[in-house]
Amino acid sequence: MLNYVSPQEAVSVIKSGDRVFSHGSACTPNILLDAIAQRAAELRNVEFVSITQQGNMEVAKEEYKESFHINSLFTSTPVRKAVNSDHGDYVPVFLSEIPILFRDGYLPIDVALITVSPPDHHGYCTLGTSVDVARSAVDTAKIIVAVVNPKMPRTHGDGNVHVSKIS
Repeated sequence: MLNYVSPQEAVSVIKSGDRVFSHGSACTPNILLDAIAQRAAELRNVEFVSITQQGNMEVAKEEYKESFHINSLFTSTPVRKAVNSDHGDYVPVFLSEIPILFRDGYLPIDVALITVSPPDHHGYCTLGTSVDVARSAVDTAKIIVAVVNPKMPRTHGDGNVHVSKIS
């Protein structure tokens, strides 16, 4: 089964120089992003790769530019200021081509931060309302950290993630 820990303990696996995928849209794992921001003093050059982020996106703030770099594949309001500064980038790419960036090693993912539904009796969670590029991030990441949200709907299709894959 899943090993439930605090957000701070969950993000302790992230180290300086890591490339971190952040699940997007309604699945943005804000509780984990906030916990990482609390570690800003001890981290350097952590790159966040994502599509549309929602919420506060604490790690995108100017005050954390020495610690975090935002690499947006689809720019949204919480990262727009960072992308337009020296601590962010925008990669113009078709949504359908983003999995190629992950799978072919152009943007290898060290840690994937995702939000999932609770596991079913077989141990499968789902990526809920935002499967899109998260599927390929989960498939290629070295480490997967998940927020288990009891309000995340269970979805059918290619969004299943077995608890054994979640760190």
